[in-house]
Amino acid sequence: MCRPPRLNFPAVRLRARRTVRGVEVWDELRRMWLVLTPEERVRRHLIAYLVGTCGAQPGRIVQEYPVALNGQAQRADVVVVDAMGRPLLLAECKAPEVDLGRETVARRAVAQAVRYNSVLGACWVIVTNGVRHLCYRCIEGRYEPVECFPRL
Repeated sequence: MCRPPRLNFPAVRLRARRTVRGVEVWDELRRMWLVLTPEERVRRHLIAYLVGTCGAQPGRIVQEYPVALNGQAQRADVVVVDAMGRPLLLAECKAPEVDLGRETVARRAVAQAVRYNSVLGACWVIVTNGVRHLCYRCIEGRYEPVECFPRL
C-alpha cells in the first residue's frame, strides 16, 4: 500500500475509523463522519491550520459553501466568514496528486476559485493541494499573489 504524500502543513491528529465505505474521519465542525479522500485529507489539514495558526474561529468556517454561478449550484470547499457572515477567505482544496506546479493545472484551479469569488467577494483566495499553496489577496477586483496565509 502506498503512503500518501507528506503535506506542507503541521501534523494534525484525525479521529478516524474503518467502515465498509473505507476510512472515515470525524469532522468536528459539521459533526459527521466523512470518507477520507485525498481532497478531504487536505481540507482537514487546511482547516486545522486556519484555526491553529491563522486565528480563524471554528464557528466561522463553512465547508461546501453554496455558490450560485450562472444559475448552477456550485460549492466552495472552505469559506471563512466575518462576524456579519460575509466571506473573508475562500479556499479550494485539491488532492495532493493535482500538480499545482504545472502552470496550466494551477491556472485552471485558480480560475475556479476566482469564479466562485466573483460571487462571494472574499478578500483572500487560496488554492492548495496540501503540498503547494497558492495564496492571493483580492484588491479592487485584482488578485495579487502573496507569500503566506492571512491572519484572520
